Amino acid sequence: MKISRHKHQQISLKNGLIVLALLCAFGTLAWLSNRYKVETDITGNNSNSLSQASQKLLESLPGDIRLTAYIKKEPALRSQIAQLVDRYKRHKADLTLSFIDPDSQPDKTRELNIDATGAVIVEYQGRSEKLNFIDESSLTNALLQLANAGERWVTFLTGHGERAPDGIANFDLGQFGKELDRRKIKAQTINLATMPDIPRNSALLVLTAPAVPLLPAELELIKRYIRQGGNLLLLTDPGNRHLDALQQLIGLRQLPGTLVDSSSKLYGINDPSFVLASDYIRHPVTQGFQTITVYPVAAALEIGEETDFQAVVLLKSASQSWTETGPIAGKILFDADGDEKQGPLAFAYALTRPSTSSGQVLSTSSDKEPLEQRIIVAGDGDFLSNSYIGNVGNLDMGLRMVNWLIHDDRFIDIPAKIATDKSLQLSQISVAVIGFGFLVVIPFLLMGAGFYIWRKRKQR
Repeated sequence: MKISRHKHQQISLKNGLIVLALLCAFGTLAWLSNRYKVETDITGNNSNSLSQASQKLLESLPGDIRLTAYIKKEPALRSQIAQLVDRYKRHKADLTLSFIDPDSQPDKTRELNIDATGAVIVEYQGRSEKLNFIDESSLTNALLQLANAGERWVTFLTGHGERAPDGIANFDLGQFGKELDRRKIKAQTINLATMPDIPRNSALLVLTAPAVPLLPAELELIKRYIRQGGNLLLLTDPGNRHLDALQQLIGLRQLPGTLVDSSSKLYGINDPSFVLASDYIRHPVTQGFQTITVYPVAAALEIGEETDFQAVVLLKSASQSWTETGPIAGKILFDADGDEKQGPLAFAYALTRPSTSSGQVLSTSSDKEPLEQRIIVAGDGDFLSNSYIGNVGNLDMGLRMVNWLIHDDRFIDIPAKIATDKSLQLSQISVAVIGFGFLVVIPFLLMGAGFYIWRKRKQR
């Protein structure tokens, strides 16, 4: 069948118009892609987006942030750095990045002590941090360091067998002390027998259950510190009565015995003296916190009626818990009959009251005195020890407590570990399925498709 010339011209014109429309559409899309930018993170763990912690930190930083990358003219490396910084720019427009070839400014490079591998200088409010390796974790932690205008001092009482903030024993708090130091929160120790006063630069006094009683003069110094509005973190243990006088001053009472939680068995923990917390009461310390925390061998606490503090239950056990005054032998659950108290039971309190004008509390966010005195009393000190601080959310809970106590409220909900998961863990079945798919299924599909196309062409 022959197609008329007129019909052929119509078909050619129609095809030309279609091609022209497609070219216009592609040209428009190309123009829009240069003018507007739209990005979507489709990774399972949002590894190409900033974590919520980094976003919250950027929101809390007023003023501009400047990053200067002393990197040689290597397009691949510079592109990786620019892509990372672009994630921060989406949440903070006044964050800038500039590249400098170290060879072009040798004097400046020597002054900054930058080696051949290069470095990134992060500047904020007249302060700077140098990063030899840059990723979200290192950059966010550098910004967190710069956000803290000065070092804050936390004083740990020693001399009575307390947990040391720089100790390496299982019951010590050495790992916690290192995490505080990374955030420019400096831990110092004090022995009131040799230094009869609490340092004026201390933003917080930490008391961990002493092995021997404090001297009467030492107790009076600490009581005076509390009466004058000093912030306090008191970590006690079951059976330890050496801090009872201080707890009575605050208005708390430590219940006898050990807190036993039968619900811990649901999480695979056979020791009933391990109390797990996952449902938190609304408070600045626990706001937005959803991670389980573990408290081995805790004591229950009770607030008295006569206290001038406003007390809030910070941590409590499950309803399937009680205080056990007898020995907990063999890690076997006990019958609750005859026990002194039934759950849920509080084992940590947060207390506040207006700060006195003569208090020793030093404000960490401004030159003004803080508006309130803050105290946290917890019936367990093991959860921050070297043995247990790595369990689920224990470290984050400890940092939240300290940040709240020293009035660094804007850093409370920034977790200790910000880096996203960079590893891929697959089960043996998943590995087998992927291997079978790549080695067998896909090759057979390609062979089948080729055979089908060959048969179709042969039948023409």
